[in-house]
Amino acid sequence: MKPCVRAFDPVAVGRAESAAWVAYYRRQWPAFLRAAVTMVAAGFGMGPVRTVLGAWYVLRANQAWAPYPDNDPEAARRQMRRFYRLLLASGWFGLDPERAAELEVEWWRVHRAHQHGAGEQADLVDALDALYAHVYRVPPGTMRTAARLRAEAMDLSDAWVSAGCPPDEEMLAAERRTLVASFTALRETVDRAVMS
Repeated sequence: MKPCVRAFDPVAVGRAESAAWVAYYRRQWPAFLRAAVTMVAAGFGMGPVRTVLGAWYVLRANQAWAPYPDNDPEAARRQMRRFYRLLLASGWFGLDPERAAELEVEWWRVHRAHQHGAGEQADLVDALDALYAHVYRVPPGTMRTAARLRAEAMDLSDAWVSAGCPPDEEMLAAERRTLVASFTALRETVDRAVMS
């Protein structure tokens, strides 16, 4: 199985995801969409039209997932299937959009359980590693460093949410740094897999 890789800037992706999380928890959907456009553009290298459309699907999926506890997981999966079909059509080989959408929304579910004290961080690391393994076509277990760091960033985000989503730049900067480290580890792991 040959890994699927596109050059991406882990700093841009990490910063954009941090901005998306802030917008998500504040329910600032236009700001979320702007962050999603940056995230999709920096992370997946699709053309401008597909990037905007993909970001729209990500927004709609997150809006379906956002209500707690009465969210709509199937609507979230449906939007993420659309996103991953778009990714497949843009040349991201070997991707099963149905499976990728299931794995995407599964880590959202595991994170929400962990966020509300009903799950372990290790379960979140497992769920993220499974998604990364599928999307990047690498063996399961090889993305654990990236997954662990992203889970740590979620813990930082959750602490910020518990504090009432304050305009606390120190808290948000720690989250951003951890996300950048996570995407750096992801990029390095995929690069190593390609070279081997």
